[in-house]
Amino acid sequence: MSKLWQKTTNVNKLVENFTVGRDRELDRQMAAFDVLGSLAHTTMLQSIGLMDADDLVLVQRELKAIYADIEQDNFIIEDGVEDVHSQVEMLLTQRIGDAGKKIHSGRSRNDQVLVDLKLFFRHQLQQVVQETNKLFRQLIQLSEQHKDVLLPGYTHLQVAMPSSFGLWFGAYAEGLVDDLEMVLAAWKITNKNPLGSAAGYGSSFPLNRTMTTQLLGFESLNHNVVYAQMGRGKTERIIAQALSSVAATLAKMAMDQCLYLSQNFAFVSYPENLTTGSSIMPHKKNPDVWEIMRGKCNRLQALPNDVAMMTTNLPSGYHRELQLLKELLFPAFVDLTDCLQMATFMLQNITVNKTILDDPKYAYLFSVEEVNKSVLNGTPFRDAYKQVGLAIEQGNFNPDKNINHTHEGSIGNLQNEQISEAMDKILESFDFKKVEDAISWLVK
Repeated sequence: MSKLWQKTTNVNKLVENFTVGRDRELDRQMAAFDVLGSLAHTTMLQSIGLMDADDLVLVQRELKAIYADIEQDNFIIEDGVEDVHSQVEMLLTQRIGDAGKKIHSGRSRNDQVLVDLKLFFRHQLQQVVQETNKLFRQLIQLSEQHKDVLLPGYTHLQVAMPSSFGLWFGAYAEGLVDDLEMVLAAWKITNKNPLGSAAGYGSSFPLNRTMTTQLLGFESLNHNVVYAQMGRGKTERIIAQALSSVAATLAKMAMDQCLYLSQNFAFVSYPENLTTGSSIMPHKKNPDVWEIMRGKCNRLQALPNDVAMMTTNLPSGYHRELQLLKELLFPAFVDLTDCLQMATFMLQNITVNKTILDDPKYAYLFSVEEVNKSVLNGTPFRDAYKQVGLAIEQGNFNPDKNINHTHEGSIGNLQNEQISEAMDKILESFDFKKVEDAISWLVK
């Protein structure tokens, strides 16, 4: 097997297979980012005299050709090649000879992996932000569309007080705002350049780490080279917290959807082709999409603990089990992005029940409203509470179902504009354009 680190001794085949694990499979997802890192690194090498101008032209031409192959899904990691880094360097050497052997000067596979991961995570976080924003806009639109449709509110799964579909949709929208605060923290930690830390202790070459930071569109660099290596594991842990936060919001919404789709509630419905049936019960319309989403998102909430258990007792420096973090994080991005997309799609097809409160069992929703009306008319609260409670006990409770909630964030004052402004402010903090411009310049 072709390895960047191998000298003359062949590793036992059993050991090789066990230690390589799923690296070759997962590394394909990092291929484009490995090339981007090498484009920046070789530009820097030429600037400090470790690669001449002619070699740089050759190397960058072929790196861009490899990048184009990756973008067109024409890139593979060949049998017998250990990882993406080995594959790219092997292709370069095959195509341009000795110039391809110069690209590894001044870096270790450790910081090469680190920068690949940072670039990959940064890209994936951008996808999460964009899909979260789409779901947010859908929720705000539904909140405004159905703001006047009342919905029973529950505590302890008991009928409690009047709510509305405006409140319900808007609550999940605002939840996503807070979730993106977590994602923003993960983005900021991720958007720092580790390249140049080599094996974790720097290099005797006069590397220009500021240059590679700028070329790759990073906001700043991991200054201390030891910490740059220690950041592996910590970055994943922070990202896991962010992903689990979004997942928690989705899981709760999915649970509500499953509950509200039940015939016992019948608060919402979907077209039949978005639900599934039963092999023996012809009437069934099962909320399989929301159930699968609930399961995936519950599993994602375990992600921070999985990452912590993988890294919690490691000393500083590189350790091989860090590669296993890819097996946790890479599928997590796919699952969460899929769930966000499906949630948006399902909500585009939701129908709300506008006559829920016609059912007499929801009359008690208005008990607090009646208490408050008495208080506004001068009755002490405790007396008003007892009077309404006695009317309920005696079967004489006949409430006025007109409600008047006006304070901030209530049924009559949803504050959706303010919630949207908060989301827009967070979105502005993700400098996606700076990243996109840097990448475009590297591969032009």
